[in-house]
Amino acid sequence: MTDTLLFADVLSTSLNILWVALGLGLVIFFHELGHFAVAKWCNVYVERFSIGFGPVLWGFKKGETEYVFSLIPFGGYVKMLGQDDMDPSQLTSEEIAQDPRSYSAKSVPQRMAIISAGVVMNVITGMLFYATAFGIGVKAAPPTIGSVSTGKPAWNAGLRQGDEIVTINGRDMESYSDVQMAIALSSGDVDVVIRRDGRLLDPMTLTPDGRGTRRIIGINPSLGTTLIEPPPKQAHLVTIPGTPAAAAKQPGFKPGDEMLRIDDVRIPDFATLQRVLAEKRKQKVVFHVLRAGSKEPAKITVDPNPFRTLGLSMDIGEIVAVKKGSPAERMTLLSDDGKPSRQVALQAGDKITQFGDRKVGSDLNPLKLPDLFEDAARDRESVTLMVLRKEWGNDPKPVSITFRETDAVIPAWTEQPSVEDTPLSIPSLGVAFQMIPTVIHVETDSPAAKAGLQQQDRLTKMTLSLPEGEQDGVEKNKPVEIEFGKKDKNGNIVHNWAYAFWMMQILSTRTVEIDFVDKDGNAHTKQIAPERSTDWFLPVRGIRPAQTLIDLHASGPIDALRLGIKRARNSIVNVYMTISSLFGGRVSYKELSGPVGIAKIAYRVAEQGFPDLLIFLGFLSINLAVLNFLPIPVLDGGHMVFLTWEAVTGKKPSERVMIAATYLGLAFILGLMGLVIYLDVFVNWGR
Repeated sequence: MTDTLLFADVLSTSLNILWVALGLGLVIFFHELGHFAVAKWCNVYVERFSIGFGPVLWGFKKGETEYVFSLIPFGGYVKMLGQDDMDPSQLTSEEIAQDPRSYSAKSVPQRMAIISAGVVMNVITGMLFYATAFGIGVKAAPPTIGSVSTGKPAWNAGLRQGDEIVTINGRDMESYSDVQMAIALSSGDVDVVIRRDGRLLDPMTLTPDGRGTRRIIGINPSLGTTLIEPPPKQAHLVTIPGTPAAAAKQPGFKPGDEMLRIDDVRIPDFATLQRVLAEKRKQKVVFHVLRAGSKEPAKITVDPNPFRTLGLSMDIGEIVAVKKGSPAERMTLLSDDGKPSRQVALQAGDKITQFGDRKVGSDLNPLKLPDLFEDAARDRESVTLMVLRKEWGNDPKPVSITFRETDAVIPAWTEQPSVEDTPLSIPSLGVAFQMIPTVIHVETDSPAAKAGLQQQDRLTKMTLSLPEGEQDGVEKNKPVEIEFGKKDKNGNIVHNWAYAFWMMQILSTRTVEIDFVDKDGNAHTKQIAPERSTDWFLPVRGIRPAQTLIDLHASGPIDALRLGIKRARNSIVNVYMTISSLFGGRVSYKELSGPVGIAKIAYRVAEQGFPDLLIFLGFLSINLAVLNFLPIPVLDGGHMVFLTWEAVTGKKPSERVMIAATYLGLAFILGLMGLVIYLDVFVNWGR
């Protein structure tokens, strides 16, 4: 059985590599075929048709043309009499121009046709690649929000899980990749129209966050109700190791299981799944799942998932974000006698110091605030807080909030700090705050107390390591190191205790090691064994749902061609917008991919299926067309600039100008190639 699986893996890998090689070769071949065919039509003597550059590996001669494969597979060329990028003097040679079959002897319109034919061919083949893919049927993530990153523009604007993005700046969104592209290539604010619960909402104006390598609004694609299907060797990773879902037996979860119900509640989508699990987080639940080959659902009983705790209470930081339209915008400032004074709103820079009569930090772990506010919102209670605001001085002032029937009850820890710089959200209140990794309180007889941690200790790092021989599929099973108080690329200090705490829950089979500095400045490293809480439970059980996909399928050949033309047009616009964004600083050069990156992406896409590979090849063809037509000497666009000059002035550029421009263009292309290969190998290799 093992040998059979190994053979199947090798065969599948080999076929994927073959498809990628053929696909990339076709993109190059069709481009050069365009030049070749029009050159022949214009009766130009074509000396060589080459796929690849450099030394010839193999070839043959038919008629007057030599057809070859060359060593460096990063392009190709058609060598015509009187046209050689390595010898630009041929273009101005009067002797060569005397030959009626030379490129340089042809009229300007003929030469323009020859030069532009490669680009035109790539546009046509790109469109046909797209049309064929849509004819077969393409799986794509829908433009539906699966989760919203706390503190990012979408969260601040009040976008929610399950919202469908209909248009961005008036442009229809057919898939999640359309959303990503529209945001990344935008300039300034974006107008977003969403559909929520079947109803179109008024346009929202968002300012994307451009501090990373591209502009984002902080959303993620939607997950579904079917479990992932990992490779056979990793089938056990259909659930997260160490969680109740992984421990569930008889029959246990299997790859591809479709979740129909939890107890007696139907599960039509991931949002319902998350909500039900959060509401029932203190109870055992029964999953009713349908799996391949079965007519009747299997029943899987799953225990609650207690938080892993260390017994540490950290210092609460300032509020860094407030959600638009949330209860946090509707607070009442109390006077000294406890009576309502005036309406205020929580704002960035505020610090919650007290919940009711409990001081946050010493009496109340700030990590518990999301749960406490959820309970208050569910029971429609009034809550009094003490809030410290710089303009109020050093004494916190009391504010109160009464939750209304119209206020959404959003379960705690469903807006998870799963990215290192993400603050901790209080979903039902609508604020997010940082946590400072300074110990305020250590619980008696807790794991932290037994390890010797004390009040005022400052944590510097947490390391999560897998016991030898185990795997959980995260970070290639390597230790996960989380540094506290480091600066991000914008120079801001990252207080990421909430993220570390969440990762300790998700990587629940890993050991915990804490580096800290005591109040006297001495550094320590301690192994701490977390213990399970008896009254505090996560809203997740450890299942791994697959991403939601929709089928983009043409209704017939005409519709497939229409979709292909539309996608090709959008791709052309996107490439030009990408170039503009690169020069405008809205997209980082680190987002570029070179030949190594392209091959890696192509291989991953080929694993997803033939239609996905066709979509990628269409995208690559359009990119090649647009980039080749940029006005850079050596590229087709550079030649068109020279030909346009000749058409306007009636004479060719001088040999001196041609040589200088060609070598400058060649230096630019070689420099760009060196940059993208460096990015492929040293920057983006692990992506």
